[in-house]
Amino acid sequence: MIREEIGELLQREVSDPRLDFATITGVDTTADLREAHVYVTFLGDSEKQKESLEALTKAAGFLRRELGRRVRLRHVPTLTFHLDPSLEQGRRIDRILEELEHSSTQSEE
Repeated sequence: MIREEIGELLQREVSDPRLDFATITGVDTTADLREAHVYVTFLGDSEKQKESLEALTKAAGFLRRELGRRVRLRHVPTLTFHLDPSLEQGRRIDRILEELEHSSTQSEE
């Protein structure tokens, strides 16, 4: 629910162009729901991703306040944003598999 609401807020309420291509990929909360670790991906190179993450961190207060208005929770969690490493890890695994396949076909020839 938190992931969906933050994603919708980013699409409709936040006007920072650095956050236009942000995708919320997951949210982990502590057991008492006081903290939420929000995982996000951005389009662009690592420098643009870093700038976008900084912009998102600056917008955390606004997002938390709006989240509190939209979601009924005893405590609205503190939002901490992290780049989601899973996409880069997936690309790395794909490259390794392609290299293995390429070397396998060369050894057969």
